[in-house]
Amino acid sequence: MGHEFRDYSKDSCPSVKNILLLDSEGKRVAVKYFSDDWPTHAAKLAFEKSVFTKTLKTNARTEAEITMFDGYLVVYKFIHDLHFFVTAGDDENELILASVLQGFYDAVTLLLRNDVEKRTALENLDLILLCIDEIADGGIILETDANVIAGKVATNAVDGAVPFSEQTISQALATAREHLARSLLK
Repeated sequence: MGHEFRDYSKDSCPSVKNILLLDSEGKRVAVKYFSDDWPTHAAKLAFEKSVFTKTLKTNARTEAEITMFDGYLVVYKFIHDLHFFVTAGDDENELILASVLQGFYDAVTLLLRNDVEKRTALENLDLILLCIDEIADGGIILETDANVIAGKVATNAVDGAVPFSEQTISQALATAREHLARSLLK
């Protein structure tokens, strides 16, 4: 009666090796590695520098670009002074990687309220790191829908402040009424 158990872990699930957010000089803003392909801090920094240099001359501002680099697939997109990268093995599906990148990019755009630039990103680094955590766990892709990602991040935001994406019109009106009532009672 031998039942065959299959291991559907990392082998069959689409996965990423890292998600990187670098500035316009190739310096780290937020990065997360999910594989041991770069075992040391120095190896990670060297990879970031070389992938940044390789993609710098491309025009990835209008839409995402994809490249083969050191045996990896790298999908990337730039906006203002931020460079978004998603790296995976060369056997991964390019469309899935592109949707991971787009989900990351759009979720960050939502969370930063369209103010997608280095200064704002650094001020909201906790949200961006939570964003990466919602997208992939151990490299396995969990979510690519920006609204879902941003919503979960907003719910988990440490300070308990609810960003606009979570605040419905009725909540906003209730808050406004509360403030009005308080000001009338003073």
